[in-house]
Amino acid sequence: MNWHKYGRRGSGYHHGNLKEALVEAALELIAQKGPAGFTFAEAARSAGVSPAAPYRHFRDRDELLASIAQQGFEHFEAALTAAWDDGHPDTPAAFQRVGNAYLAFAREHPAYYSAMFESGLPLENNPALLVASERAFAILRAAAERLIAMAPPNVPRPPALMMALHIWSLSHGIASLFGRGDAAGRRLPMTPEELLEAGVLIYLKGLGFPTDQFTSAQPASKK
Repeated sequence: MNWHKYGRRGSGYHHGNLKEALVEAALELIAQKGPAGFTFAEAARSAGVSPAAPYRHFRDRDELLASIAQQGFEHFEAALTAAWDDGHPDTPAAFQRVGNAYLAFAREHPAYYSAMFESGLPLENNPALLVASERAFAILRAAAERLIAMAPPNVPRPPALMMALHIWSLSHGIASLFGRGDAAGRRLPMTPEELLEAGVLIYLKGLGFPTDQFTSAQPASKK
């Protein structure tokens, strides 16, 4: 598990990096027990500090989880943005990269992914988290807008938001069921990337899109 790719792993609390130590400790606990499986005191103990120390930076465990989820969405946005690359060299290839990046993030950073999608934090109480999540979703919406522009003139064009939500649901379902680093060892006749590609092709074909342009895109990664 390499969620700490995005942050420096420490050997406990050192002066000046209490907040980082608490985040790293909480990520470890999320990986072990899930976002609801540990207490604020456990996070403090794992970070090597007193139970009162976390209150210097976080009001409670939920605020700590919200901070982690926000970080996760920021890293997620960066990964999707790099994969999308403003649709270069063409929309089908770029869109396929976004799907692969979605699955890769869920697989390689399951603790962040859990904090982002499984912590049950109310977004209305966490405006910074809401903004971070919306910025990540905006990449999928931008890709959906490019896809809609490829529809033939005689094909009814669905709203970009609806298409983005449909494709996000498909991506999230595959990531959660089959593409997670902590997923059950269920064997599939194809990789999660291939499953997502096939699902998107079926969806687009049902809408009347020219799917031949997508089947010629670069093959999905088999990591």
